Amino acid sequence: MSPLTRKLAFVLAVGGLIVSVDAAYVHYRLLFDPRYTSFCDVSATLSCTQVFASRFGTAFGVPVSVFGAIWFTAALLLVGATQFGRSAFRDNAPGYLFALSTLGLAVVLYLGYASFFVLKAACPLCLMTYAAVIGLFVISGAATTFPMTTLPRRAAQDVRAWIASPLAIAITVLFFAGAASAVAFFPREGGGGDAALAAPAPSQDQRSEFERWFTSLPRVPLVVPAEGAKVLIVDFSDFQCPFCRQAYYEFKPLLAKYNAQQPGAVRLVLKDYPLDSECNVNVRNGGPHPSACEAAVAVRLARAHHREEAMEEWLFSNQPSMTPPFVRQGAHDVGQVDDFDAKYSATLELVKSDIAFAHTLGVESTPTIFINGAKIAGVLAPQYFDQAIAYELQRAAAK
Repeated sequence: MSPLTRKLAFVLAVGGLIVSVDAAYVHYRLLFDPRYTSFCDVSATLSCTQVFASRFGTAFGVPVSVFGAIWFTAALLLVGATQFGRSAFRDNAPGYLFALSTLGLAVVLYLGYASFFVLKAACPLCLMTYAAVIGLFVISGAATTFPMTTLPRRAAQDVRAWIASPLAIAITVLFFAGAASAVAFFPREGGGGDAALAAPAPSQDQRSEFERWFTSLPRVPLVVPAEGAKVLIVDFSDFQCPFCRQAYYEFKPLLAKYNAQQPGAVRLVLKDYPLDSECNVNVRNGGPHPSACEAAVAVRLARAHHREEAMEEWLFSNQPSMTPPFVRQGAHDVGQVDDFDAKYSATLELVKSDIAFAHTLGVESTPTIFINGAKIAGVLAPQYFDQAIAYELQRAAAK
């Protein structure tokens, strides 16, 4: 590999690594900070949020960008080997990089197809990594001077030499340990079950600060029946919103805990606020969640068959795979709804009534949660939802 080719490959590998790490950071913020707005959300069709929140944004529960960072790190090591490796390995490294780039190109083509033809949205950061992979593919292919059919034999020889080098072994161990750690420990989106209750308890200062903040929130009257509950939680939600799923799974164990202690004391009501212009006039250009209106209708229709909770659980569990046809199939299989299309228009008007109600309360994003009328825009850590419910129960008992 010539010095100029090596420099170009180095720039592409480093650039791709930086962009992948940046994309992983953006994905993390989108998952865990509902107030975060990605700098690469340029429009409805040029949006990191749109792509990262889709089923193509993760693989095995890990953001694709994390795997991209690992891939570019491997590419960078191979580029470095073309200059600092032993003589035979320097000659073979472009072939290894070409093989790695071929695999990367296959993934890029798949993700590009998914982005442009399935999601009909593109992520600017993703596009930059695609360009880096393609560039490395072209450069490494041009720099490979031997038939690729000889690569397995060359690799066997290099592996034997690699094992004999303590430095090479150390680099290999560090790479795989780092890759495994990135995959294993990158924070996942809020799961379910009792995980929400396993969060570390806040300190007394944190609890005091939260109580001061919570009690300072203005309260609005909600025309929603409490049905005897001392704490009424109204959650304006979107079944395609990752943060709404997080709030849903955080509330489930909390409700189970309090209703075991005081049956009927806490009531959660989900209201619809789909971020989809099909049914929400406050959303423009289609909106980020093109299946949200169908999902809201599916839950309402499932209610008639006493399958509302099962339908909600199924939608949130399958959120990354949601498309309008997928939702319709789920409504049939899970919600036992056989007349989805016939009742769609009339039921959509009921969804719109929730949206109109939300508009009168100043709801602009999801989730927006009212706890006995106190408005919270976004998701709190579960221990603070817990504290808010406990505070409201104490407040009700003192009256």
